[in-house]
Amino acid sequence: MAKDYYKILGVSENASKEEIKRAYKRLAKKYHPDINKTDSDAAERFKEINEAASVLGDDKKRAQYDRFGTTTEGFGPGAAGFDFSDFGFSDFGFDFEDIFDTFFSRGFGRHSRGPRRGADLRYDMEITLEEAAFGAKKHIIVPRMEKCKECNGSGAKSSSDIITCNKCNGSGRIQQTRRTPFGIFSTTTTCPKCHGEGKIIKDPCPECEGTGRVHHDRKIEITIPKGIDNGNELRIAGGGEAGIKNGSPGDLYVVIHIKPHNIFERRNNDIYCEIPVSFAQAALGSEIEVPTLKGKAKLKIPAGAQTNTIFKMKGKGIPSLHGYGVGSENVKIVVETPTKLTKKQKELLKEFEKDSKKKKGFFGL
Repeated sequence: MAKDYYKILGVSENASKEEIKRAYKRLAKKYHPDINKTDSDAAERFKEINEAASVLGDDKKRAQYDRFGTTTEGFGPGAAGFDFSDFGFSDFGFDFEDIFDTFFSRGFGRHSRGPRRGADLRYDMEITLEEAAFGAKKHIIVPRMEKCKECNGSGAKSSSDIITCNKCNGSGRIQQTRRTPFGIFSTTTTCPKCHGEGKIIKDPCPECEGTGRVHHDRKIEITIPKGIDNGNELRIAGGGEAGIKNGSPGDLYVVIHIKPHNIFERRNNDIYCEIPVSFAQAALGSEIEVPTLKGKAKLKIPAGAQTNTIFKMKGKGIPSLHGYGVGSENVKIVVETPTKLTKKQKELLKEFEKDSKKKKGFFGL
């Protein structure tokens, strides 16, 4: 059965040469066996991609394929008098070295040699609402890779133990050229001896076993700024893992999670709470004591206050993270209805009710 080259590259039958080129680059990067070492079928898939690109990237072979579903009828690979070197990646508008440059520019091969920045780390921290409001100093333990002090990150027992790789002569790459049905095919692969580094270590450092880094649990002090909110991140420059080959360290990102409070609910820089008051306090007015983030404060309830009325206490909320003022504490009063009354209380309430009925109703009736 003829292969569906369009399906292999994931393009339509009307795809332009540029679309085919882009598809080839994307798939070649994904399935190149020197890069995709976890997929056992990568090498075979890579061959199919090259075959499809060499046909669809050439106008004559593509026309033959579109007409007969193959390139072996009348002319093309395998036909009498056909010169395999006539068609190659140069006819397609690019060569494999162009693709390899794309790989390397993303951190593979030659551009991965030398110092490389360490990985960033993330730490999730829980704090209280009070700590978010007023700031705090916290200490955390971060497991990370640090530069080996024994070899100063070189990975070698001594500087003289680092020598040039004799297999690739220090280039980090091995070039191979072979003739295929689609022309001369040249590939550049990572040197298997030095793994693309161009250097090898004769005698590794015993402390880090040649890696230049060791595992260490580091204690780090974190400053929590006033007004920080749930989900905010704190960036600790250089707090991540040590770089490879003395590269710069990564950063540590501390993600803040604020614990639920048993009294207050935060909304932006304001806080909200509910305070129960008695019927008498609401009806006659009173001064009550309410909790705040800093302790207790006095709140004046006017006579005749209704349940669910919210009183704003300015400056008792959360400071702005950027220093622009302080939020408010919003106190909602909930008038409690007594469930058990003494005989005297019942008589007084009946008297109150009787007196209220003597007054005119809402509509003046």
